[in-house]
Parts: sequence; C-alpha cells; structure tokens
Amino acid sequence: MRLLVVEDETRLAGTLQRGLQAEGFAVDVATNGPAGLDAARHGGYDAMILDVMLPGLSGYELVRRLRAEEHWLPVLMLSAKDGEYDQADGLDCGADDYLTKPFSYVVLLARLRALLRRGAPQRPTVLTVGDLSLDPAGRRVTRGDAEIALTAREFALLDYLMRRPGEVVSKTELLDHVWDASLETAPNAVEVYVGYLRRKIGRHHLETVRGAGYRLSP
Repeated sequence: MRLLVVEDETRLAGTLQRGLQAEGFAVDVATNGPAGLDAARHGGYDAMILDVMLPGLSGYELVRRLRAEEHWLPVLMLSAKDGEYDQADGLDCGADDYLTKPFSYVVLLARLRALLRRGAPQRPTVLTVGDLSLDPAGRRVTRGDAEIALTAREFALLDYLMRRPGEVVSKTELLDHVWDASLETAPNAVEVYVGYLRRKIGRHHLETVRGAGYRLSP
C-alpha cells in the first residue's frame, strides 16, 4: 500500500518513512504544503500522514482543498497543537484522524491501520479469500488453521492481492503499491516475490495471467 507523508521536519519525515517501509508500506515524502497537495492529487496513494504547520500551505488548507475537489484520500493529521479546539479544527476541515506530537509510533501505526480500514468499504478487519485469512492489525496470515510466516514484503503483496480477489493485477500496479516508488527496484522483483508467496500459500491460489499480471483466487 502506498502512503504519502507530508512533513517539513526532515528527521521526523525520515524516521516515519523508514519505519513505515519496514512495515511493508511504500512511502513517499513531501516537505511543504504545495508539493504535498500536488502529490496527494496525482499520486494514487492509499492514505496520507499530514503535518499541520507546513511551508507554503498549512495542513488545514491542504485538506480543505482536497475535500473541495471531492478527493477523499484518508488523512491522518499530525500536530504539536494539542488543544481540543485545534483537534476539532483539524477534523472539521476534513481530516479523518488527528494525532498530537510527540506521539507513540505504535499508536500511529494502529490509527493508520484503522484509517485504512475505514477509508474504503472493501477493507474489512480481516481479509478472507478461500481458506486464506489475513489480519492487517495482527499481521497474521492463516490457511485453514495453520499460520503462515511471511516477510514484510510478502505480507504487503498478499494484502494488496487479497483486497482484489479474482481481479487481474498488473506488475506495474504491484510495483506502485507494494514497493517504494522512490527506490530503484529490479524489474523481476514482482516475479521473485510472487514465487516466494506461492510456496507459502499454495501455488493454486496465485495464478499468472500471461501478459497481464496475477490473479488471486480461492
């Protein structure tokens, strides 16, 4: 899944990017309001983590503009302003959740997962396709009664495919949403990880559609 972090504190932005990448997310960073707004409009992200105080355009105004354009990208707002009216302002201008600095990274991850589930009706608490179940919050995958151990990348790949059961998903789409767009990725990375995943979940679950991509089916 692709996330956009809009944060002008370089150290915090880098920490968030590295931490979220370790959880299997693909993460881009913008360091000012105008760049963040442009990326949010055109980047195809699944959610955005947004600072309030930004150069060029505040987080409040950024969200207002997105919502005025009927752009419903889920937004988790971060701010050092911890007053109840500040939080109310953030939510009233269109943010979906509000977290005050300093914050617990564990809490941020939990809120982000909850936000991603709320952001689209097709994102239930536990994903199920055939005898496969994936719990995004618990980071657990089971096939029947047996738990399957996956790496962070394998988990992210299966998570994305399980949200589109029966659909053909192209390699390009997988690279965009499962891998970090800011890093150079080998062209065969998708094939390699699909192979890893097949060995763990069962080859019959994951079909190659020649010239088109991959399809996860029961």
